[in-house]
Amino acid sequence: MKIIPLSEGAFTIDKSKVFIPFNKEKDDLQSRATGSLLVEVQPFVVITKKDILLLDCGLGFSNPNGILQIHQNLLDNGIDPMDVTKILVSHLHKDHAGGISKEDHILQQRFISFPNARYYVNKQELAFALEKNSPSFMPEDFSLLETATNVELTEGNGTIDGYIRYEVTGAHSPFHQVFWIEEDGETVFFGGDVAPQLQQMKSRFIAKYDFDGKKCMELRSEWWQRGQEAHWTFLFYHDIKTPTISF
Repeated sequence: MKIIPLSEGAFTIDKSKVFIPFNKEKDDLQSRATGSLLVEVQPFVVITKKDILLLDCGLGFSNPNGILQIHQNLLDNGIDPMDVTKILVSHLHKDHAGGISKEDHILQQRFISFPNARYYVNKQELAFALEKNSPSFMPEDFSLLETATNVELTEGNGTIDGYIRYEVTGAHSPFHQVFWIEEDGETVFFGGDVAPQLQQMKSRFIAKYDFDGKKCMELRSEWWQRGQEAHWTFLFYHDIKTPTISF
């Protein structure tokens, strides 16, 4: 399997849930707002024998030319966005779901960003995100999933095409899900925002921003041990320095 991080940059974020770009080379870390976090926003592409998989969809920002940033990042890595075959969605917070659709300002209409791919989204997560009045969710980004024909609404735990496993963990959000991709003896694990950074895997850390911080901590500890024993490759969506680590 080939893994490609698609970094959209570093950001600070506080309780307002506004993502403010942070230049790691120039900006002063100490000058960020009190209580804010410094995070990377980093979807991944995993290329397997069967698929070009996209794991989460980024913030949905566009570059100065009006091209969706995640599309540009794919193109920069030699991948046509129209060739993406599956999109595995951990949850629908705006930094993970912003690139699910794109607005055409001329037509004043939104379109699915990856029309040739199949989106895998937890059914309860979608219902919760559409109903929840929270700055963490932007329904305009993902409401098209309700009616789009290329959407698979998952429930509980299961498998996709015999080699991708998913489990509902909750913990970060009520219906958050994680994925294992298994091929030729390799296992790639994507823990979304339950396992977003390397350092959190190594510490007994409980975050106030998680739906169930204690469960997040326990799951990270469990996965970290299992992953080392079974030689997983971990993908970290929010890690500033370490997008992946393999055992």
